[in-house]
Amino acid sequence: MQKLIASLMLLAVLCGLSAPGFADDAASAVTTAASAVAAAPAVAAVAAAPAAAEVPNKGDTSWMIVATLLVIMMSVPGLALFYGGLVRSKNMLSMLMQVFSIFALITVLWAVYGYSLAFTEGSGVLSPFIGGFDRLLLKGIFDSATGSVANAATFSKGVVIPEFIFMAFQATFAAITVALVVGAFAERMKFGAVMLFSVLWFTFAYLPIAHMVWFWTGPDVIKDAATLASETAKGGWLFQKGALDFAGGTVVHINAAIAGLVGAIVIGKRVGYGKEPMAPHNLVMTMIGASLLWVGWFGFNAGSALEAGGTATLAFANTLIATAAAVLTWLAAEWMIKGKPSMLGAASGAVAGLVAITPACGWVGVGGGLVIGALAGVVCFWGVTGLKKLLRVDDALDVFGVHGVGGILGALLTGIFNNWSLGGTGISDYVANTVVNTDMGPQLWIQAQAVLTTLVWSGVAAFICYKIVDLTVGLRVTEEEEREGLDISSHGERAYNA
Repeated sequence: MQKLIASLMLLAVLCGLSAPGFADDAASAVTTAASAVAAAPAVAAVAAAPAAAEVPNKGDTSWMIVATLLVIMMSVPGLALFYGGLVRSKNMLSMLMQVFSIFALITVLWAVYGYSLAFTEGSGVLSPFIGGFDRLLLKGIFDSATGSVANAATFSKGVVIPEFIFMAFQATFAAITVALVVGAFAERMKFGAVMLFSVLWFTFAYLPIAHMVWFWTGPDVIKDAATLASETAKGGWLFQKGALDFAGGTVVHINAAIAGLVGAIVIGKRVGYGKEPMAPHNLVMTMIGASLLWVGWFGFNAGSALEAGGTATLAFANTLIATAAAVLTWLAAEWMIKGKPSMLGAASGAVAGLVAITPACGWVGVGGGLVIGALAGVVCFWGVTGLKKLLRVDDALDVFGVHGVGGILGALLTGIFNNWSLGGTGISDYVANTVVNTDMGPQLWIQAQAVLTTLVWSGVAAFICYKIVDLTVGLRVTEEEEREGLDISSHGERAYNA
């Protein structure tokens, strides 16, 4: 009976995939795509100085403020509670502390140099890989003499948003990405080592990947083939190749996941791993955290449209539906294999769906999003069970199994479901001011290059960063401190005093 119910749940999702309207014809797809403003990876760069100053729309600005607040909520308290509930009670406070402190640390570093290196044009041979110092300490955004704020480009010609809110929105992405990493080596790393690693990896992995995938100068100066070529040449290395990543499949999830996996290998397994019980201590908190992540993710994904328009609503719809599908397929797989569906499985399925739809949410139709979500639930369930056993790594909170596997799946499927024949949006042609289709095969290869680049760059950078930390302050607490719990040994306080 249990397997029958699980099968019916899976069937319900699959039936949705064959519903009328899943694959629109080309004419319908053109209409859908024409409403989309996405024409490049989902983050625009600082707008080039326009000939005539555009005025930001108050609706767009208001939406971006709300979206930024939603992403902040994803980290604190969302990710903190999600991770905190998954560790043992003696490490609950340390997990909250790590996420909270990393968020503050990266926010400051972002203002000092991170934003500039990620989202300004670089110079020389390194320009496709890292930006420059034009926005060091956020200089040039606010003019105290006139009281004016510079604008940042969106994906529509002549449409801008205040650069401060674009900067703040991107700061939240950087902060949560670094915080995601700590779940892989939870319960055994020194707090000082966590903070030092965060500085190094943010600088040498997150910033280059963000620049490579997301940086461009915006569409406003593109008038013909010559200006298209010149402006594209100023973009990041993977942007120039045409990689599609609407809200962070490569930049956020694959980036953080491979860094976490490398960390789990370098630091080693927890004391007693495989011999002592290490079950999550509070699944209520994990469920609350997962729910906050799901709500906040609407800002994460829909906000990446940078406008309160049709593309934002498409990303919003995909974020809702794909995630729900992933919950059901994860539970169905778990029910069929383990005999019982679990709350942990439901929460994990939700995060898997959110991760997988992130790179695709503004590039694919709802049918494509539903497929991506449904597959994510099953594939990521395998990631935290079968793949984890194959790797034999103590990835404590399954960062790679969910964020790595889900991010890779979503990034690759974006190249498939962006095509008009499968209800995708296609991409914008700023020279002809129209929307064009993508070739599935070549786009899939471009997506694969983005995935491989992120895995190699972030993995190598992370390994070097861990080694630097180990040689300076040391990576791991002592066995005695680990057994006592990091709450007391690292912070001198407990999450629970009752």
